[in-house]
Amino acid sequence: MITLRPSLERGHAINSWLDSYHTFSFASYYDPAHMGFRSLRVINEDRVAGGGGFPEHPHSDMEILTWVVEGALEHRDSMGSGSVIRPRQIQHMSAASGVTHSEFNHSQKDPVHLLQIWIKPDRKGGEPAYGERDFRGDAIVGRLRLLASPDGADDSIAIRQDASLHAAELAPGQKISHHLGRERHGWLQVVRGKLTLNGTALSAGDGAAISSEDDLEISAVDQCEFLLFDLA
Repeated sequence: MITLRPSLERGHAINSWLDSYHTFSFASYYDPAHMGFRSLRVINEDRVAGGGGFPEHPHSDMEILTWVVEGALEHRDSMGSGSVIRPRQIQHMSAASGVTHSEFNHSQKDPVHLLQIWIKPDRKGGEPAYGERDFRGDAIVGRLRLLASPDGADDSIAIRQDASLHAAELAPGQKISHHLGRERHGWLQVVRGKLTLNGTALSAGDGAAISSEDDLEISAVDQCEFLLFDLA
């Protein structure tokens, strides 16, 4: 079963420096029908104007992943971590028992476009942690590349949940498959372009909840990039 979450039905918040779409309930956007999917709690698609950003704020008991689409995002946190993340780099912060951080557009003039993802951990507390991985070049071109997983397999980010995150970029007409298994669940989020998922059409910003499907076939209609979650 594939349940479409259309881009234009997402929550939307906008201010002087932020244009944000919320796949699931977040902040002032509340929809009891969209509180998350399995352990996946947040997918926010953010566009931050030059010079804008999120001042220091706290988190706890959440696995936070950030995937930059365009531009550069600057991160600092109470663990002493600080870095600038660019397209095809993924950042992970395990908030655990508690951490504060800030995120700002690294540029004063150019926007940054990113997806921020929250996954509920399989246990509370513990020591917070920070990590990042670089998937630039052809790492996600024409294939599913594992970005995050419970055990850090294939040099992916290790997260505290039975959940895996993959990314791929496909050329028009290219197809890719993934064995999910009927006991598992999935979520596909289109970052850009158009594709079909087991025959269901999706465009940039669309998401799809997947259950009771053994195998997934993803076909590019045009140049596209997407994230695929494999969830317990």
